[in-house]
Amino acid sequence: MARSLRARRGTARLRAVALIGIDGSGKTTQAHRLADALTLAGLPATYHRNAGGRAWLGRLAQRLGRRDAQGLLGRRGMLAVESVLRWLAIARALLGALLTGRTAVMDRYAVCQYASIRAHGGGRGERSARFAYRLFPPPQITFLLAVDPTEAYQRIERRGTDHEPIGYLVAADAAYRSLPEFSTFVLIDANRTPDEVAREIRAHLTAWLPATGPSVPTGPSVPRTRLLTPRRPTPTRPAAPAHS
Repeated sequence: MARSLRARRGTARLRAVALIGIDGSGKTTQAHRLADALTLAGLPATYHRNAGGRAWLGRLAQRLGRRDAQGLLGRRGMLAVESVLRWLAIARALLGALLTGRTAVMDRYAVCQYASIRAHGGGRGERSARFAYRLFPPPQITFLLAVDPTEAYQRIERRGTDHEPIGYLVAADAAYRSLPEFSTFVLIDANRTPDEVAREIRAHLTAWLPATGPSVPTGPSVPRTRLLTPRRPTPTRPAAPAHS
């Protein structure tokens, strides 16, 4: 990254953190865990799901006898509806953070819409989306949960609530990496266990936490650790020499 996180954070309050990535990368799981962990560490945070409604539209399409949201609305129509719904969700999240003073943990953000448009071959639609989303400031940190598309596909199939073709997941992964914002993302290897991923995400946020605070859980199989500078061991006095 061109600028280190240490240089960017300074003494500013952590206002917003975004978790992005392809479907099946674990965004929702990690965003929920991060909001809880920050709150326990003394930095009140709120989870915000900034979805574009594609999963809901897909279920509606199937009830109406269509294959998916694109089959129901067409590619341009689906991307337009997705852009509007995500814009409204992000606006509400930012307004809530402004009014409450809590850190907003964003499950998806504006760049997710740009990647979606690219993955669907939306062409000039990205220009319109960027014009509409330019109102929103970038989060102080954006974590890109990078996962192998094949692993993501298997996770989606296991959860059984929706379906994504492997071809689209590959295209979406390439779309995120092609964004001009890519160099500003903090890449997290999301092929690992949720505990390992959560631990690395929180490590990047340590310096924004209060100087004192309770321990933060890292998961049921991982010992509790503090996100603070470790205490120095208390020096011991050397034993007095024995008298002959």
